This record gives sequence, C-alpha cells and structure tokens, in this order.
Amino acid sequence: MRTVSVREMGGCRGLGRIWGGWRRGPGVHAAPEAAGFGTEAGHQLRRRGSSKRSGPLGDQAFPGLLQLENLSREGLVDVLRAAVVDRKGPLVTLNKPPGLPVTGKPGELTLFSVLPELSQSLGLRDRELQVVQASGKETSGLVLLSSCPQTASRLQKFFIHSRRAQRPTATYCAVTDGVPASPEGHIQVALKLEHTDGVDLVIPVKSPSRKDFQEGVKRTLSHFHVVARGAGCALVQLQPLTGSG
Repeated sequence: MRTVSVREMGGCRGLGRIWGGWRRGPGVHAAPEAAGFGTEAGHQLRRRGSSKRSGPLGDQAFPGLLQLENLSREGLVDVLRAAVVDRKGPLVTLNKPPGLPVTGKPGELTLFSVLPELSQSLGLRDRELQVVQASGKETSGLVLLSSCPQTASRLQKFFIHSRRAQRPTATYCAVTDGVPASPEGHIQVALKLEHTDGVDLVIPVKSPSRKDFQEGVKRTLSHFHVVARGAGCALVQLQPLTGSG
C-alpha cells in the first residue's frame, strides 16, 4: 500500500456516491439524475416545473441544488419526509438534498429548524429527532437521525472518536474514467472552498504554499481500493481518513 496523488491515479474521474446520495468532488462528474433525488422527493420536486419561480430546483448552474427561497417550512418537511429511506427503532435515515444546510442562524430554513415538524409528520409524537451525522450543505447524502437522546449521544461519540483516530466511518463508491495505476493505497490532495454562482465548491489545489494553508486550504487523506476493472474504467471504493467523512 502506498500514497499516491490524484494525477498518479491516472487522472481518473468518476461518479461518487456517499451514504446513498450523489455529490460533486474533485474530478467527479454529476450523476445523470438530479443529485440525491432518487427517491419520491425528487419526483415531487421535478413535477413542480423547471422554472426558478415554480420550484426549488429550477434552472440553475448546478441542477438538483435545493433552492430554499422557493420553499416553505411545510414544503421542506414534505421533501424530507419523502426522502426517508430507512427507519429502525429510534433511528431514521433520510437522503438529504444538496443545498440544504443542517444548521444556521435563527430564522433560517435548515434541517435542524424543521426537526420538530418532521418528527410530528413521522408520528414520533413527543420524541423529537436529533441529528447524529449529516453531509454538508452543498452535498447530497444520508443523514442519520435519532429520536432517542441516549442513542444519539453514543453514536455521536463514536463518530467523534473515529475521526480523531482517523478510522473511516463512511465508504464512497466511484466509477472512474480510467483505471488507477495501483490497486489500493492512499490519496493525498489539498482542497479549498471556492464560491461560484452562489455555490461553495470544493476545488483541488496543486502544489499549495504555506500562504494557501493560512487562507483555508486543507490537506486531505483518503484510502482507496480498486474493486473491479473494465474497459477504460474501474469501480473504486474510497474511505476518507480526514474531514467529516
């Protein structure tokens, strides 16, 4: 096993899937479907039309990105309820659409702000859901919720301890454009946030300087394993060892 750069992997690009949702990343193509809307929620949103004024998706530079300015609290609860993919005991898992922040300022429309209404909508009565683990605002992906405070606390501690020990808690699958030169190893890449068309995108930084790191560029490390190879492509599993993944 060895550490390789993105370039050394053969410049591979691919479709990435995290916790059941698609998201963009360095060298990652958008999914054919609107990001993260493989569930009933996506069909509900698409039926509202393609105009910016007629629905939360609308015509935009990044299709599938939720437009909160076109959505009411009740509408967001409907979207999240339709996005539930699993319920087991106190745990609820839903596929969060991209563009929805988990937390925010008072009065802002966020996942956290509608948890009381979502809990009631799911028939939990006085057991309000809490966020255990969630993907970032600009990404789609599974959000883990719990209606049991003790269960939520134990799982949150597990994720915190795993991140500190650099033990992966999530696995991505990618179909790459090209085949990595090594069957497995580690990928080191520097990333930064860049604001484009009202969206914060994660951009790779080549040969970052000390000034770049002072200005917010982050070093990242991920483990990769080639599961299968095809004609000019490969199925690759990736596990982030840094960051919130």
